Amino acid sequence: MAKCPYCKQEVTLEKAKRESADVSEEVHKEVHGLVKKEIMYSCPHCDAVLGFGFFFGGFLTGRP
Repeated sequence: MAKCPYCKQEVTLEKAKRESADVSEEVHKEVHGLVKKEIMYSCPHCDAVLGFGFFFGGFLTGRP
């Protein structure tokens, strides 16, 4: 399981619920753009930015 380098709590890319609380451990993703999709990943606990990524989607590849 991955840990946030800032708050040291566990995070995952998949949806998961903690047994002790209603807080999700899933990394928050914000996607912007129509053709070139830009993604920002942030920690669900402290909202620190964990990284960026991009892919080509939309009209060119048929991906959402």
